[in-house]
Amino acid sequence: MRLVVVAALLLSTTVPPAPTTLQVSTARGVITIALQHRAGEGPQLPLAPFAAAVGGSVDPGEWVALVIGAARYRFLIGTPLVHDGTDLRLLPAISRRRGDSVFVPLAFVAEVLADPARRTWSWTPSTATLVEIPPGTPIAVRPARTTTGAAERARFPDGLRPGHHVTIDPGHGGTDPGNPGMFFPRGMREKDVNLAVSLRVRDELVRRGVRVTMTRTTDTLINLSHRAPRYCGGSCDLFVSVHVNSLDPRAGYQNVRGFETYFLADAKTADAARVAKMENDAIRFDLPEAEVTSLGKLDYMLKDLQTNEFLRESARASELVQSHLREVHSGGDRGVKQAGFAVLSTARRPAILVELGYSTNRADAELMSTAEGQAALARKIADAIVAYLREFDRRTGDAERGAEP
Repeated sequence: MRLVVVAALLLSTTVPPAPTTLQVSTARGVITIALQHRAGEGPQLPLAPFAAAVGGSVDPGEWVALVIGAARYRFLIGTPLVHDGTDLRLLPAISRRRGDSVFVPLAFVAEVLADPARRTWSWTPSTATLVEIPPGTPIAVRPARTTTGAAERARFPDGLRPGHHVTIDPGHGGTDPGNPGMFFPRGMREKDVNLAVSLRVRDELVRRGVRVTMTRTTDTLINLSHRAPRYCGGSCDLFVSVHVNSLDPRAGYQNVRGFETYFLADAKTADAARVAKMENDAIRFDLPEAEVTSLGKLDYMLKDLQTNEFLRESARASELVQSHLREVHSGGDRGVKQAGFAVLSTARRPAILVELGYSTNRADAELMSTAEGQAALARKIADAIVAYLREFDRRTGDAERGAEP
């Protein structure tokens, strides 16, 4: 009986497979469009057949435009950028040109085209169906879920407002093992510890009401340049990359231990530059990129915005991580540092990198490799992230952030 219950629970929590087709329902009928899939990017929609299905057209160019009536959506090929006619938005994957065909992420349909505020299309994710809303159709308003006041509904018990989104990036993975983990148990390497701690951070944040995106949840390789821009878009409040430090074998290196947190800027010390070089060496494992289009002036504009707007936010998040890890880490607080990490250089949101400790130190390695140590580290990182988000709420005074009616 117990086995039957367990099996039923497993079946009930199975993640549904990604859709293979899109159903488009309009007054002209129902059209089925086959989707393509690319590893790590999710379903891709062929733009020309989709335009025909919705009664629109495609205008070619570097910015490929989908025109539907008076609406015009422009995709910058080779990037995750789409302009919806008002704002520049980030999709979770890039648009691609293959031969004469253009493919865009299916997320465009769900997140941009079927935005309820537009009142033109409705999206049903369970069946991957897009339905045209006839003009003049009244918009249903959902009743409040509780009878509590708006101020009470706007916060979780820990004081955090709903609607926050954080991306957790377990460093390395797949063919990139990270450092070998000198004092980790046999067969355990940096990539394994990064993933184990990151998954625990995710669970802690989800339990507290934060939406979490993981760059990876299994032992797989994600290019360094893809991690921040593809997984931490416009709705993302913070990008956190998790790593393990180490030192090259030399006299006394086993005595060095402790934790440190980085944000992106020029390295101020030789040790910070060393750590950045060690982590950036992982770029040699990156898969070759194809069909990449330079952003040119737009890339420069976005980079400048990142540098000026998010530098202080990243530094503050780093400070909070250090102050919270100090409560459980016996290795010592090595401080907030800055360096030129490749994984942070493409971020368009506040971004930090946490070095949990040294695998070349026995005590640090034991803390990072045991279930109890990993749970403690993850809990404190989550505490720091929530503290950062609460500070953000107080600074912005955004009382309506993410609150559902």
